[in-house]
Amino acid sequence: MCACGQEGRNAMLKIGYESRMDPEKTHSEEYHIPVLLEESVSLLDIRPDGCYADLTFGGGGHSRRILSSLGEGGRLYGFDQDADTRANCPDDPRFVYVESNFRFMRGALRLRGVRELDGVLADLGVSSHHFDAAERGFSFRGDAPLDMRMNRRGGVTAADIVNGYDADALAKIFKDWGELDTTWKIANCIDRARRERPVTTTAELVAAVAPCTPKKDEAKFLTKLFQALRIEVNGEMEALKMALEQSLKVLKPGGRLVVISYHSLEDRLVKNFMRSGNFDGEVEKDFFGHSASPFGPVTRKAVVPSAEEVARNPRSRSAKLRAAVKL
Repeated sequence: MCACGQEGRNAMLKIGYESRMDPEKTHSEEYHIPVLLEESVSLLDIRPDGCYADLTFGGGGHSRRILSSLGEGGRLYGFDQDADTRANCPDDPRFVYVESNFRFMRGALRLRGVRELDGVLADLGVSSHHFDAAERGFSFRGDAPLDMRMNRRGGVTAADIVNGYDADALAKIFKDWGELDTTWKIANCIDRARRERPVTTTAELVAAVAPCTPKKDEAKFLTKLFQALRIEVNGEMEALKMALEQSLKVLKPGGRLVVISYHSLEDRLVKNFMRSGNFDGEVEKDFFGHSASPFGPVTRKAVVPSAEEVARNPRSRSAKLRAAVKL
């Protein structure tokens, strides 16, 4: 039995769970199509009475698939900082929704009486809902407020960064988070535009960087530019580091860590952490020269979507899935 609290146990006596086992019938693909669904859940190696966390609940696709493998004694905690995702919650007493950034996973679980988990899953991709909801400002297609916050209850927006950071700071985030070239040119283009008037919409940003946008790779360039701003707005890399470190602390020996990443920055952190337990990827040795890594590999190399999945869901094309077991 997992080390779960009593939340929802009374409801479990009243509500059967068998009727909510089919993810295809209950999952709303309008919000987000789950990527590498069967592969990721299979790598969790789910125990029917186990306790699990889905750190990126989103549309609930992965969570519903996990629930379909859990028995009556199992429990799943679904994390998401975007209040919009609450509408996707399954009506299932084994599921607990946690409206929180996954960087606070360990504390949120302890508040609910949970000390250990059998598995942690994180799909780091931005939900299709965020790209398709124009008012959120995640996409460079169309015109919308330059927002990009996953949690709209507070924090800085992309407009705050574009208009408030000096040119050097802008160049740094475009290099670090977007891996773009000639970032000083991009920063100077934005600086010239905002001196005339604040850049407050996605279309205004696209227009501001038009002089330094390569015509042949316009979409790729803008994708990286918007990615860099989104990562900075939401503190994504720091949040990922915190979540990985906390996963190591809450996983039981034999517990699985399964992560789907979508760009090289994320994948590098995940790969290094699963290899060594740190973000440099340097494996420490014990006195006898044996590896002291806290994880063992489950996937020797990244699992990627099949051609059929990419055809069904083009946004899955950059996904990489890695899994490790806590030793």
